[in-house]
Amino acid sequence: MEGVAMPRTTTDWQAWQDSWDRQQEAYMPDREERFRVMLDVLEGFVGPTPRVLDLACGTGSITDRVLKRFPGATSTGVDLDPALLTIARGHFAGDERVRLVTADLKDPDWTAALPHATYDAVLTATALHWLHSPQLEVLYRQLAPLVREGGVFMNADHMPDASTPRINEADRTMRHAALDRARAAGALDWAEWWAVAAADPVLAEPTERRYEIYGEHADGDTPDAAWHARTLREAGFAEARAVWCSPSDSLVLGLK
Repeated sequence: MEGVAMPRTTTDWQAWQDSWDRQQEAYMPDREERFRVMLDVLEGFVGPTPRVLDLACGTGSITDRVLKRFPGATSTGVDLDPALLTIARGHFAGDERVRLVTADLKDPDWTAALPHATYDAVLTATALHWLHSPQLEVLYRQLAPLVREGGVFMNADHMPDASTPRINEADRTMRHAALDRARAAGALDWAEWWAVAAADPVLAEPTERRYEIYGEHADGDTPDAAWHARTLREAGFAEARAVWCSPSDSLVLGLK
């Protein structure tokens, strides 16, 4: 697509990472801010050398930021998406701090694929809205034993408040305007990005498999931050609440 910076070759994994980030930022202009808060909280609770589980890791956006800020950290990324995992494996190839695992979070035994029994932190962003609330309740109960005592779980995702319809509508209008500006500046939207991936010689086959697994997009739901905090406490976390928010998204922290 004319005017859009995309990878020059199929092995330019940094370019694929950058293009994914730009596509995501078109929908979430404050994406880096939520990552910054997530990493601040991570350091404050578990220190600068955490063992991290990057849940529904995609291309490894969280892992990439964790390792750049905390070179002594290690990360296990888990996802089911063949195309995004292909990018992650290419990007982190040769980095012994990173392990990537293919697993379905809806599989009752998905944790058996992990290389460690416990983690200092489990981190995820803009991913778990692919699950319905009953599935997320199950997942939170599975996560609680994975987080060591004093460790943390953080989920940054769409968590709109249904009690504020006018605020929500204004936010939708602002986000659509931000997306239009980003696209005018050359960013790809969701469908366009995946179309480019499907045309790439290396990513074409894993992208086809990805659509067989997921279809076009999520069919989950988006409960509010209070629901997430309450469900985390019911799952076994000692404390939980939102530590950052925008008009439509929140970062919920669960402390073990």
